Amino acid sequence: MKVQKNTIVSLKYRLTDAQDNLIEESAGPMIYLHGGYDGTFPKIEEAVDGHDVGYETTIQLEPADAFGDYDPELLKIEPRSRFPEPLEVGMQFEGLLDDDQTPVEEEDDDDPLIYTVTDLAEDKVVLDGNHPLAGLALKFWLVVSDVREATEEELEDGHPQGAFGLDVDDESDMDIDEEPPAPPVVQRPTLH
Repeated sequence: MKVQKNTIVSLKYRLTDAQDNLIEESAGPMIYLHGGYDGTFPKIEEAVDGHDVGYETTIQLEPADAFGDYDPELLKIEPRSRFPEPLEVGMQFEGLLDDDQTPVEEEDDDDPLIYTVTDLAEDKVVLDGNHPLAGLALKFWLVVSDVREATEEELEDGHPQGAFGLDVDDESDMDIDEEPPAPPVVQRPTLH
């Protein structure tokens, strides 16, 4: 069976930056519903569309086709007192704060920003709301490992049952609370 709209596609992949430095290699396949359901990047769908199991390719995605350009507006400095202790570089928190350091409503509640602690000072915390791969050109080595027809339920849900593909939005469904003052800690999912 060929990869086409409304098929469930399994891809083995290896992700590197433009200089071939390994970022992630799949332990298991990335599984997604093919045909514009946002289970993976459109350029990946385009690269494997019409091909059979065993098809292998390498593609490069520019930032605009992957996790976007780096946005310096998403860099925030917050009072350390707003965060739980122990606090470490690499911890992630969900939410968006305005210039007055208060939570604000986001335009799309389905895609809240995840902020990563990038630096710590005695009384300040530097947070970055950019995806860790924002601004990078990425190379994907891909192999189509399986293709099957999607079930009616999968088509209705817009994703494979029991499996999820590349998390393009890379965000969770938690909401920020004004109380307590510390935003919730979230774990960022991997690419599959």
